[in-house]
Amino acid sequence: MGDRGAAGGGTRRRRGGAAAAAAAARQTPGPAQGDSGGDPGHDPGGDFRCHKVQESLLSSASGYSNYRGILNWCVVMLVLSNARLFLENLIKYGILVDPIQVVSLFLKDPYSWPSLCLVIVANVFVVVALALEKRLAAGSLSEGAGAALHGLNLLAILCFPAGVVLVVTSITPVGSVFALAIYTIIFLKLFSFRDVNKWCRDRREGKNAPPGNGDGSAAAAGAKKANGDVGKSRVTYPANLTYRNLYYFLFAPTLCYELNFPRSPRVRKRFLLRRLFEMLFFIQLLVGLIQQWMVPTIQNSMKPFRDMDYSRIIERLLKLAVPNHLIWLIFFYWFFHSCLNVVAEVMQFGDREFYRDWWNSESVTYFWQNWNIPVHKWCLRHFYKPMLKRGASKWAAQTAVFLASAFFHEYLVSVPLKMFRLWAFMGMAAQIPLAWFVSKFLRGNYGNAAVWISLIIGQPIAVLMYVHDYYVLNYEGNQ
Repeated sequence: MGDRGAAGGGTRRRRGGAAAAAAAARQTPGPAQGDSGGDPGHDPGGDFRCHKVQESLLSSASGYSNYRGILNWCVVMLVLSNARLFLENLIKYGILVDPIQVVSLFLKDPYSWPSLCLVIVANVFVVVALALEKRLAAGSLSEGAGAALHGLNLLAILCFPAGVVLVVTSITPVGSVFALAIYTIIFLKLFSFRDVNKWCRDRREGKNAPPGNGDGSAAAAGAKKANGDVGKSRVTYPANLTYRNLYYFLFAPTLCYELNFPRSPRVRKRFLLRRLFEMLFFIQLLVGLIQQWMVPTIQNSMKPFRDMDYSRIIERLLKLAVPNHLIWLIFFYWFFHSCLNVVAEVMQFGDREFYRDWWNSESVTYFWQNWNIPVHKWCLRHFYKPMLKRGASKWAAQTAVFLASAFFHEYLVSVPLKMFRLWAFMGMAAQIPLAWFVSKFLRGNYGNAAVWISLIIGQPIAVLMYVHDYYVLNYEGNQ
């Protein structure tokens, strides 16, 4: 009896458990529409589905963004295609790299160094600028007379080296570019030096001075960063008017003067050695690529220009675009990252923002604002904002900045070549309508592509125009 009762109780419990399981099964929803993970036997549709509504990965609606493999493929294809071009160049021309020839680009006579002498003479203009500022600080020279004398000194900085280059026959074009670039940098630095000291005098006399006038008050409050901290010693006006202070600014990797620059606490030796190695490696790579790749292409482009064979001219232009752009990219890294960081590290200069992400530019204006930060800061501080303060519109101020940049580009090309064709000026001036067109009609990736095309195609056009004119003036008549 007891066993039967126990068995009956167990049977009732099993029946109750089975009923509960059946009820739970009825309440549990079946496989979702298109779900392939369910039991086919329980598919209410009975069609054994394994699909669901979804977009292809390459469709924008899919939300997929991991294209790392495609990027790697592009890099591999780029390396292979350029390796083929390099091998073709070696087979056709042989090895053209000649380090001795590089020296001849700077010197015609090993006992005559006109470019170096011209750079040394630049110290005269620096001394004059400092003497004028000391007189202005002491009150022995009026502001009007000081401004006029500063203007004459700055004008002489641009005119004197240009006159020497045009008159002296022993100076080479490459040496002239080097000397004129140094004078242009000194011009921009002394312009900033004059402005900041004037702002300090205005503040001392209670006049309105521009905010962030270079007295170092903003920098002094800065927190310590990875690459340095603000120097502890504070300089105030007019104690900054010393040779030590001015020459530190002249050698520092910036064009904008301050009384107190942010300083790094120490020299990082490993960082410095890496940048020095990059400097030596990339300058040799640049020279080799120019001699081996660009020079033969340019030489082979002269005949289509003489014959005005437009199809061949376009072919040569496209052939020159690849090495020219590659050399420009290497030069950018060599100068703005390696060289300027070496100078900054040796001088313990704390501000290392020499460039920003110009490669992501979606407009021409963004590119020019971010690829050369020292020049951009100078233009913004000493040109653009003063024009706005005087009542000029933003468009007029931007146009003036582009035209000023066009002047200096032409100055650094036409004077050393001793011919005036205005190709560089027109190329920079053309950036104004191009910037308007890109910002008006192209957005996002299309704008970025337009910026890259202008860089890749625009530069070789200017190179070919100048080389052709220089060849016609100096060589064709002698043949």
